[in-house]
Amino acid sequence: MLDVVTSALLRAAGFAHGFSLRGGGLSEGAFASLNLDVHVGDDPARVQENHRRFAAAVGYEPERRFEVTQVHGARCVEVREGDEPAALRALEADALVSGVAGVALGVRTADCVPVLLADPRSGAVAAAHAGWRGAVAGVVPRAVDLLRDRFGVDPVTLYCAIGPHIRPDAFEIGEEVAAEIDAAAARCGAASAVRRSSVAGAKPHADLAALLTAQLVALGVPPAHIDDTGGCTFAEPDRFYSHRRDQGHTGRHFAVIVARG
Repeated sequence: MLDVVTSALLRAAGFAHGFSLRGGGLSEGAFASLNLDVHVGDDPARVQENHRRFAAAVGYEPERRFEVTQVHGARCVEVREGDEPAALRALEADALVSGVAGVALGVRTADCVPVLLADPRSGAVAAAHAGWRGAVAGVVPRAVDLLRDRFGVDPVTLYCAIGPHIRPDAFEIGEEVAAEIDAAAARCGAASAVRRSSVAGAKPHADLAALLTAQLVALGVPPAHIDDTGGCTFAEPDRFYSHRRDQGHTGRHFAVIVARG
């Protein structure tokens, strides 16, 4: 069976979910071995088998997997009873929510932050893809808002898992990006999510997990309900794909959560 990163909080709440690692699949070369995105140049048949293996490890039906065309924005879409995965895959968005039991919502990453949300009371879930642009635009708060509007979810009951992503030591950014991240942190009453060095000429580094955590807490999610699973995609090449480290030619991870009744 594949190794899958999971959240103790989501496990305890009874939600099937997982963040993929790069081992245990059929893909080769730059995509070795559990690449889970068919649109990066890999063999589609291998990707399909990789998805089958990952679904078996997490515990969901592959044909009930839903994802979207990710564009580094803040749009969030709802998956409803009767929706077709192919139709959803054509939509440009960066987060999905659903209250349909058995539906598996997923996002693809290779440095960006995967965030999984679950409400034990309603069984509704959300999956969000948050690069720095999406984090600044508020993709995770948008998912929380849609969970509240559609399913009556109170943020105080939400459980949230932040998956493996590029960590601050590796995430060097320019001053313009740093200013946008600082502004987003200030909007939710938080301290800076940018790390700066005292060394002359050193560039700032982004802490996306800090920004996303601050946004969730500002919405009313208790800090104890937010679980960062750890892992740096850039610094651990044996475990993770990294778009930045591998200069764009690499596979993609999949983060998935299954709604329950």
